[in-house]
Amino acid sequence: CRGPGVCRSGRTDMTLRCVASLAAGRQLRCPRLPRPAREGTVRWSSAAKASAVKINEKASREKILTLESMNPLVKALEYAVRGPIVLKAGEIEKELRKGIKKPFTEVIKANIGDAHAMGQRPITFLRQVVALCTYPNLLDSPSFPEDAKKRARRILQGCGGNSLGSYTATQGINCIREDVASYIERRDGGVPADPDNIYLTTGASDGITSILKILVSGGGKSRTGVMIPIPQYPLYSAAISDLDAIQVNYYLDEENCWALNVNELRRSLYEAKSYCNPKVLCIINPGNPTGQVQTRKCIEDVIHFAWEEKLFLLADEVYQDNVYSEGCQFHSFKKILYEMGPEYYNNVELASFHSTSKGYMGECGYRGGYMEVLNLHPDIKGQLVKLLSVRLCPPVSGQAALDVVVNPPVPGEESYAQFIKEKESVLNNLAKKAKIAEDLINKVPGFHCNPLQGAMYAFPRIFIPSKAIEEAKAHKMVPDMFYCMKLLEETGLCVVPGSGFGQKEGTYHFRMTILPPAEKLKILLEKLKDFHIKFLEKYA
Repeated sequence: CRGPGVCRSGRTDMTLRCVASLAAGRQLRCPRLPRPAREGTVRWSSAAKASAVKINEKASREKILTLESMNPLVKALEYAVRGPIVLKAGEIEKELRKGIKKPFTEVIKANIGDAHAMGQRPITFLRQVVALCTYPNLLDSPSFPEDAKKRARRILQGCGGNSLGSYTATQGINCIREDVASYIERRDGGVPADPDNIYLTTGASDGITSILKILVSGGGKSRTGVMIPIPQYPLYSAAISDLDAIQVNYYLDEENCWALNVNELRRSLYEAKSYCNPKVLCIINPGNPTGQVQTRKCIEDVIHFAWEEKLFLLADEVYQDNVYSEGCQFHSFKKILYEMGPEYYNNVELASFHSTSKGYMGECGYRGGYMEVLNLHPDIKGQLVKLLSVRLCPPVSGQAALDVVVNPPVPGEESYAQFIKEKESVLNNLAKKAKIAEDLINKVPGFHCNPLQGAMYAFPRIFIPSKAIEEAKAHKMVPDMFYCMKLLEETGLCVVPGSGFGQKEGTYHFRMTILPPAEKLKILLEKLKDFHIKFLEKYA
């Protein structure tokens, strides 16, 4: 070979390969030349190497996809529960595995409602049915109860080829949609439910984003506005950003246990009409991250407001099984809508959502869920099915898991006793941990936590001294992000700053899950208290 750019064998296609190998510091033998009897090292002058590097640089072109050329809506999107704090937690975990010394031995991820990751045991019956569906040969095993086998056979009969590995209809397996409708009727005291209005989804998130996608339209002041609670679950702000819709905030009343006030809804709506077309109202009940449970009167007021202002209602009800406080009760929007009479029930457009990820199940990984959509225009129903068909169907194992949630063992079946014992154990433990978290957090100087009426989180308000706020600005961080980052780096506790959920200006919060085992939760809260006292000593 004669050096960069010239191949002795006359092959032009070898040139860049030779050059690339040279630039990488490797030697390359041309396949057209005979192998020498004794191979030696090809020596190149420094000038030849420099020339090869220049040619290689010219050979690589600029990237098509860069931060400047990418979709700006995706770049603007934020999702706090898996944001910078969680990325930092992952880095710290890697450092701990390498033996790098920290003031703690583990990272406790209290940032997300992932029940099984926090040690919650799966519900036996649910896993039995999914196992039987996944590996039907187990249907002959005496190790599985007959009521689980009965459900598995029914689900498999609804699958193509009797296999969980086949695609299903876009809306989901028909018999499971029938079971969802029956579940809704039982839950709502006999209010009728039509399986044709049921859409099985990839968790509740898939349903929420799909409905928002079909609702968003217009441009300028006609662009769709979506009213969301502040604080909110960041799925909503992320989806609104991704769709280039307009986020319209309404504030929950922290001084009144995060209550929803219709006067605040009205203020928010009327202000938004000057810059967008508000036509969607989102409600999270029980609340995430705030944990409040809406009263019947509040729900009636919201429905009347939506009817009066011609708003499409989205009711996020994934925590409907997670109600802990005495005197609190879950009321579905669908049930209250029905009971308000035909003028409301036949006209208010409502999509409500549920999931396998929360409740007593905690089966986040199966990504099972459903939405029920009422009073949809007949033409739009076809458009919604078309939109959902792009993703073919929800995960079929998730559909099977959902079926157990909506069609659990009943009295008289052999699995009933164990199922009820496990379900009540999970919910009772969550209620106890909600009380532990509320009591211990309120003992920390400068903290205030409203009663945890439901869901899986505490969202305390925290006092951050002005000196710490100034230091946060110097680090180009919002104050509660600065606080949560310090907490992580000094204690290993991973929580999410309130700024990721939205909060009134001048107030600071963080969200933490109550899912860790009770003893570990107490340790976590004791670490939090010690850290905050030191933080105040340093900055106050």
